[in-house]
Amino acid sequence: MFEPQAQATQLVPVGGAPFLPAIVTAAGDRAQRRFLEFFAASIRNPHTRRAYAGAVGEFLAWCEERGVASIAAIQPLHVAAYIEDLSRSRAAPTAKLRLAAIRRLFDWLVIGQVMPTNPAASVRGPAHSVKRGKTPVLAPEEARALLDSIDVSTPIGLRDRALIGLMAFSFARVGAALSMKVEDVYVQHRRLWLRLHEKGGKVHEMPCHHALEDYLHAYIDGCGLAGDPKGALFRTVSRGRRELTTTPLPQANAYAMITRRAAAAGIATKIGNHTFRATGITAYLKNGGALETAAAMANHSSTRTTQLYDRRSDQVSLDEIERVRI
Repeated sequence: MFEPQAQATQLVPVGGAPFLPAIVTAAGDRAQRRFLEFFAASIRNPHTRRAYAGAVGEFLAWCEERGVASIAAIQPLHVAAYIEDLSRSRAAPTAKLRLAAIRRLFDWLVIGQVMPTNPAASVRGPAHSVKRGKTPVLAPEEARALLDSIDVSTPIGLRDRALIGLMAFSFARVGAALSMKVEDVYVQHRRLWLRLHEKGGKVHEMPCHHALEDYLHAYIDGCGLAGDPKGALFRTVSRGRRELTTTPLPQANAYAMITRRAAAAGIATKIGNHTFRATGITAYLKNGGALETAAAMANHSSTRTTQLYDRRSDQVSLDEIERVRI
């Protein structure tokens, strides 16, 4: 059920049966049941569950190393000391994520009457303010070179071009793109539309850019996917036959593919899955698009989030730097 990142405290054992940290089992049956229910019942998103399992696992391992006998014995001083230690070695956003996971766990335990109060409620995380995103962005000509470098004479080439194009032209998150079914690409008003299943169970629909429309038609028709509307849109490739399987493409595989394609296209920028979302938004705004419309297209609830993807100022900074003539 769980896939923790912590090494000392495992939340998922081999074989699938839940393995609880000793610090949790020491608190009794109610604490054990409530602890498992926190991950199984209260967190629906698998990525959030994985991140919170890693955060909680690391914190409980830290407490065990310092002699805390039971999860019910954890005090605000323990949480504060852990966040202080974490802030020295990790980035502020990481410490804030860890603290959010710990707070949410203890809220759940308090509601379940395992603990009287939440020991993390009064602990403050490190100050952190972001006005500019860190996601690497490609110049339009780099993105075009990457798309054009893909050999589309094979099913894997058609798939990769369609996936990269979808993220760039529709601003889709990689998770939403990889969760699409074939039927989520459909015709409306004589144009191809996308149905993206976003965070929080939200469904976001939007028309395709004409280039993306060509990519998707070539991929779906060329790989014979139209006959399997309930199947995954983006799939893995069989090792021997080099043909598409019915297995959805994992996010890690998509990242490996993007890294490989970028290297083959001669792109030196270290890019990731989110790069194409940021690249598309920046290109849209550079060409006169409105920030509010970009936020709607990206399914952002606030334009502040969209502004983190706006990297038009990068070019201004580069132009200004060139004025230093020595």
